[in-house]
Amino acid sequence: MKIRLLNENLVSDLCWLAEYGFSAWIEYNGTRIVFDTGWSDVWCRNAETADIDLASADFIALSHFHSDHSRGLLFHPFPERKKLVLHPRALNAMLDPFIEPPDRHLPHRYDEIEQKIRTDFEIMPATAPLEFAPGAWFLGEIPRVTPFERGYYYEDPMPDDSALAFRTENGAVVVTGCSHSGICNICTHARNVTGQQLHAVIGGFHLVNPEKPAVDETIEWFRGENIPRLLPVHCVSFDIQARQQTEFGYDRPGAGSLIEL
Repeated sequence: MKIRLLNENLVSDLCWLAEYGFSAWIEYNGTRIVFDTGWSDVWCRNAETADIDLASADFIALSHFHSDHSRGLLFHPFPERKKLVLHPRALNAMLDPFIEPPDRHLPHRYDEIEQKIRTDFEIMPATAPLEFAPGAWFLGEIPRVTPFERGYYYEDPMPDDSALAFRTENGAVVVTGCSHSGICNICTHARNVTGQQLHAVIGGFHLVNPEKPAVDETIEWFRGENIPRLLPVHCVSFDIQARQQTEFGYDRPGAGSLIEL
């Protein structure tokens, strides 16, 4: 299994571009997946640098509707309709009363994204766990089971926030977009869905100030799970990232990084 970070807040070295957001190219047992697309065309330009043929993707998946994970679809290069896995709320988020606070992200128009999705993609909506390829799961709606994770984005309950999980010989690999639903909630659900203990968790953990995340409790939870590979990126404040790196001893990946499992 290989994961190339096509977009992330920071670059891994000077060959790559970065912007606030997330996108990953995943190769798993012969299946190729684009997971999230960031804000702009950065994911496409980094794919070209990595010599990745995006047109060969079998599936596209969105973790949730926020524009730093979905707006990149406006720049997709696909010559034919691709299968797009997402929570149905991501299609009509602009009609939802809960929207991103205007001071949190760049200006956006969700109706543009929705129109592009409906026109250019074969939509596979899922609220329950969906095994879209053998051993590969879109987790659907995440049960809020950990007492210390609020599972909201400000006042938005974020029912559409989800993640991917993959069965491997060494255990489940979880790839997250932003984890608004709670990174520990996501991991617990992934373990239940795959029937495996966790081997790796990669992506946005949403431990962001000033939202007052439960950092101590989250670190303690991960310590108890003893997961071999933890690689939080994107939506983790610098001070919290430093605490996690000190605790778990990983090198932080960035845009362009290749993670092999």
